[in-house]
Amino acid sequence: MGTPPPPRASHRVGIRRADVGGSKRRSAPYKALGLAGAADRAGRRESSKGSRAQAGEPSTAFSSRHPRPGCQDPQRPTVPCLRTRCPRRSHRRGPDSQLQRAARTAGYAGSARRVPRRRRARRTSGGGLQAADFGAVPAGCDPRERRARATMRARSQVCEALLFALALHTGVCYGIKWLALSKTPAALALNQTQHCKQLEGLVSAQVQLCRSNLELMRTIVHAAREAMKACRRAFADMRWNCSSIELAPNYLLDLERGTRESAFVYALSAATISHTIARACTSGDLPGCSCGPVPGEPPGPGNRWGGCADNLSYGLLMGAKFSDAPMKVKKTGSQANKLMRLHNSEVGRQALRASLETKCKCHGVSGSCSIRTCWKGLQELRDVAADLKTRYLSATKVVHRPMGTRKHLVPKDLDIRPVKDSELVYLQSSPDFCMKNEKVGSHGTQDRQCNKTSNGSDSCDLMCCGRGYNPYTDRVVERCHCKYHWCCYVTCRRCERTVERYVCK
Repeated sequence: MGTPPPPRASHRVGIRRADVGGSKRRSAPYKALGLAGAADRAGRRESSKGSRAQAGEPSTAFSSRHPRPGCQDPQRPTVPCLRTRCPRRSHRRGPDSQLQRAARTAGYAGSARRVPRRRRARRTSGGGLQAADFGAVPAGCDPRERRARATMRARSQVCEALLFALALHTGVCYGIKWLALSKTPAALALNQTQHCKQLEGLVSAQVQLCRSNLELMRTIVHAAREAMKACRRAFADMRWNCSSIELAPNYLLDLERGTRESAFVYALSAATISHTIARACTSGDLPGCSCGPVPGEPPGPGNRWGGCADNLSYGLLMGAKFSDAPMKVKKTGSQANKLMRLHNSEVGRQALRASLETKCKCHGVSGSCSIRTCWKGLQELRDVAADLKTRYLSATKVVHRPMGTRKHLVPKDLDIRPVKDSELVYLQSSPDFCMKNEKVGSHGTQDRQCNKTSNGSDSCDLMCCGRGYNPYTDRVVERCHCKYHWCCYVTCRRCERTVERYVCK
């Protein structure tokens, strides 16, 4: 009797969409496997209608009831079929297994495709073999590849964090980086637009202002030098002596963060640039401006308006455009720092407005001062710096809190009142500047000169922070015994004297 026909397979022959990673479009090899499965089904139907005499002969078509090659192959030992997931650690360690070597020999090791997890490998009709049948490691399961991917992800995260920190770091001090113009060499003529790119510490908006106002740049360079001198002179008798301002444009943390010291420098730099421009208009150094307007109020009895007043309005206009341009650049620093620096810059300009006073000069026979000519003039920059130093000592610590629909700077301790327009504000507390610590921007007070007889901030007790001081003697050469000779010169002698000084330990 003939052999009964083989039972129909309980599963569909061919490749499902989920078996190839969910792709809607099949690649050429899988299309070929599908065609082979169709031909196999057609061959089984023909064989069931034919003679049963050939039942004992091996069929050329691969039936679904036959064992999967690689699992029960009579030519090789019986090995259980592997799932198409990452093998266990025992398979990944040590030399390659026999199945992996066989897969490479058959040419399937490089063509392994990643199949969804917890799905068994589907057998293909027509005798097609899959990489999982030979124990090949699917793509993404190789331990070296996984370690490489993890390393790349970690590196990308570190790079993103560094870039973000760099963006914050570079945007922090843009507002006063223009003080680096003090290092501009005198050989630079600043008479051509391409010279603006050679200036250090400028943002793009400041470079554009430089190109459109070349005649103004010499005055701004002079303002940068004057701001540094005024800051060092104002804090020469304090622990923080404004020495880090000379590191422009690469500041330390005392000026990078929103400290009380940075508040003073922002206010002083804004006041200095407006003060210098206003004075340059009076002296005729700037062709784009002239003397200030004549006041509308009467000058007083026996006085008359005349002379050349300082052009404060033009100085405030151009100074604010240049010094505030970095704080108005988007994506540079936090919003709280921007608001703090803009506020302190405006405080500096407000202090400059308050320094405008009436100056008069007497005229008359033999100095009788019968007529006085008056004009509006600014005080000296050292007086403005002294006013800002007083505001520095009484500065207010603020926080960035929502008030209404927007966030504002409000006093941290007394948040029931708004910040005054005339007071300096800061966000972070400063160190005591006693010991050298570059991480917090402190240069320390070691070897700083102190005054033994003083009771102020320059006293040896406060300056040396209780560490003590060392005395030393210094020889001073000065002019003495000066005598006036008619007409018209003075002669003096050179005298030497010994002075005892003290420096902090």
